[in-house]
Amino acid sequence: MAGPGGKRDGDDDDAALFRAAVGPVRALPATPAPPGRPRPRPRARMAERDEAQAREDFRLGRGEGFSIERGDVLSHRRDQVPPRTLKRLSQGLYATQDELDLHHVDAGTAETLLRRFLAEARDAGFGCVRVVHGKGLNSSDSLPVLKNVVDRILRQRSDVLAFHSAPPAQGGTGAVLVLLARR
Repeated sequence: MAGPGGKRDGDDDDAALFRAAVGPVRALPATPAPPGRPRPRPRARMAERDEAQAREDFRLGRGEGFSIERGDVLSHRRDQVPPRTLKRLSQGLYATQDELDLHHVDAGTAETLLRRFLAEARDAGFGCVRVVHGKGLNSSDSLPVLKNVVDRILRQRSDVLAFHSAPPAQGGTGAVLVLLARR
């Protein structure tokens, strides 16, 4: 039978019986909420932009560290190349087997053309090639852009044994003779 408030008489007895069987209770401690997604680390956008600009300047041969002037001679040899070989190269005593002319080409295109030219020359088995980069007389600033790009790329490549600015009869400081490693 239902008592006042819509409860049955047996419900009160059941609840009392349950509390007596269970005994005293204590409340469980509240559990902390699960951690949310971590926030992304803050990015240094200005530093990233500066880094990207520095990489582009390096790729194009601009900025500090690229101080090859118009009349400067390009010269470099690997340790395994004897100094006498570099001297002979500087005198133009090696016959050039191919030539690349980079006049009136922008720095990005010059880099692509030079890399392709050197790979093809090596694949063809050429030992000595000439790269004409110009003296930089048409450069907007005092630094010859193409000359700096050519110098940087030639120093990086493992298949370039040595290079030196050409003798005056072969282009002088506006061209460079490159000695390539055999395949």
